[in-house]
Amino acid sequence: MPAAIATRIMKLNASLALAAALGALGAPAHAQPYPSKLIRIVVPFPSGGPTDLYGRIIAQELQKAWGQSVVVEDRPGATGALGSAVVQQAPPDGYTLLVTSNSAHVIGPLLRTPRTFDGARDFTPVTKLISFPMYLLVHPALPVHSLAEFIKLAKSRPGELNYSSVGVGSGGHLACELFNIAAGTHIVHVPYNGAAPAQLALVTGETQLMCDSVGNSQPMVVAGKLRGLAVTGAKRSPAVPEVPTLKESGLPVEAYIWLGLLGPANLPSAIAGKLHDEVVRIMNLPEVRERVLTGGSEVATDTPEEFAAEIRSETEVWAKVIREKGIKE
Repeated sequence: MPAAIATRIMKLNASLALAAALGALGAPAHAQPYPSKLIRIVVPFPSGGPTDLYGRIIAQELQKAWGQSVVVEDRPGATGALGSAVVQQAPPDGYTLLVTSNSAHVIGPLLRTPRTFDGARDFTPVTKLISFPMYLLVHPALPVHSLAEFIKLAKSRPGELNYSSVGVGSGGHLACELFNIAAGTHIVHVPYNGAAPAQLALVTGETQLMCDSVGNSQPMVVAGKLRGLAVTGAKRSPAVPEVPTLKESGLPVEAYIWLGLLGPANLPSAIAGKLHDEVVRIMNLPEVRERVLTGGSEVATDTPEEFAAEIRSETEVWAKVIREKGIKE
């Protein structure tokens, strides 16, 4: 064999051997099953709230089930926009996830021009976690004991009654405006910086109405400091079964606050499916279900497709309310 040909063959064999070696080194990285490293769950709210709580429950149970570290990172700011952006911009590999609420994921972006993101298109919905209706509460000094009586009073005093909320664009703000539209009332919004001062304003009579969660306000109802008139769910809340729905009271209104799990857009279906199945299992653990019910909420897990469809449908509802009322952040 001529020396030149032999040399070329030797170089070719060396190149093939190098390629095979590099392929062998790369193969384990591609073949590693999910998860194979730390998972980060971003919560776009301060620590200590319900979103942070359920994010930590999921993190703890995923870590136990999968044997991989799962950490919760609270990234509050801009009504959830800062934390959401972290996940939106992350690689779609399942290692950066978002636990958020519809107030941040659906309502918040609609208040900004330009809109910061599309909740379904720019993320991969995995599953809802919990949901709860809003609770229409009034100051007990008002001479009303039913929703019909309250609507009659509010219509007789347009612009004179106020309602408190935890801030512009919050679930309570939008739910009360939805009530205003459906009931034909003009009750004025007074935003506060957080749940505690908003509730205190109602307790002291500074405001006359608030749309809040059952879990947060029912203790005040039991103590006689607030009066619950209705809930915004399709059915009565198990936590306050004696309180009628708005629909029972003649108003075709239904509104919920939900918490849910999402990933970046284009999350592979195998990873989204594995996350979905494990998180649904976690949310249906007896101790987790009991915690949810005690807080006045319900476990509301669904499929990724159902979750995405609900986000799209809800976006249309809240966009209409925001346009009609001219609400801006």
